[in-house]
Amino acid sequence: MPNTLTNLIPAAYRALNVVSRELVGFIPSVQLDPSADMLAANQTIYIPAAPVNSAGKDITPAMAFPTAAYQTIGTKSHTLSKQRAFPFSWTNEERMSVNAGPGYLSINEQQIAQAIRACINEMEVDIAVAAKNGASRAFGATAGTAPVLGDWASVKKILDDNGAPSGDRTSVFDTTAGVALRSTSNLYKVNEAGDGSLLRQGVLGSLYGFNLRESAQIQSTTKGTAASATTNAAGYAIGATTLTLAAVGTGTIVAGDILTFAGDTNKYVVATGNADVSAGGTIILAEPGLRIAMSAATKAITVFGTSARNTAFSRNAILLSTRLPASVVGDLASDRQVVTDPNTGISFELSMYPGDRMVHYEVAACWGVTVIKPEHLAIIIG
Repeated sequence: MPNTLTNLIPAAYRALNVVSRELVGFIPSVQLDPSADMLAANQTIYIPAAPVNSAGKDITPAMAFPTAAYQTIGTKSHTLSKQRAFPFSWTNEERMSVNAGPGYLSINEQQIAQAIRACINEMEVDIAVAAKNGASRAFGATAGTAPVLGDWASVKKILDDNGAPSGDRTSVFDTTAGVALRSTSNLYKVNEAGDGSLLRQGVLGSLYGFNLRESAQIQSTTKGTAASATTNAAGYAIGATTLTLAAVGTGTIVAGDILTFAGDTNKYVVATGNADVSAGGTIILAEPGLRIAMSAATKAITVFGTSARNTAFSRNAILLSTRLPASVVGDLASDRQVVTDPNTGISFELSMYPGDRMVHYEVAACWGVTVIKPEHLAIIIG
């Protein structure tokens, strides 16, 4: 009879500290709902989003009641889109053979830790993809080049201009950007930085109000193939997000592309792309949309190059919901336990399914990621 999971749990936690772990920067930095108990997988909830109030008026004394000022309340949808299990199995003969060497339990502990590692990395990737596709704007001079210190000051301006909360901000970036920061003399010279943590310990700390974190899952995005594309000649106001294209040029504009328009140096992120710019159609920019109004003339579109998409955001910009997969009395699992990853605080379900002279194990979780406030999220091009 195989050991119950209860006997495995303490050893599994020890294994978590031994198995290699990639850098995780997004999960500790986003808004985390670790229960989501009321949601079924693929069920959508709607989060209310009040519109900008543009109905300001002068106060005029009068004996009549003011007229009603109704608003259309928007929503953001959020779905637990993934139910994932990371399995491994043992036959009784396999257990007997390894017990004569390293021992079954020591290997089993590391298998649990590796399953948790794989699941955490997948969550981190999902957040990184959502972030690079859902950011409001981007900053950076050269695609494929590590960012410089001033880039963080510029994305701070983007978030400030968009009205993002000034507190609880984080910048998550890849290790290439981490090297660039650690090589910046203003930060590692103790007499200039006022702190020896970076020089002595490599601790990045904070910069311009951002908590600095590295992630192994920062996305390096291949740009769309659009060339010679333009907007139509309708003209667009500040804040416009849906732009109609003229039926010229070739190629595609894809979600996550970074665009500039003739006469406007802002780098906008595409929320919804266009599969064939030669046929016209539309593209949708992430909120808050255009920062500079377009005159009634066609504007040439430039797609910024393939690059790493480092990020800067307020915690409330991105929502991660997690819960344990649903289970009922009577299914085939003989034992279930909850294991919480000490690195991220995420809980996982560890299940054991006994078979005919073998045992099957699964580490499982259910989760979903949504960018709730694109205005509070920006890209640092790398």
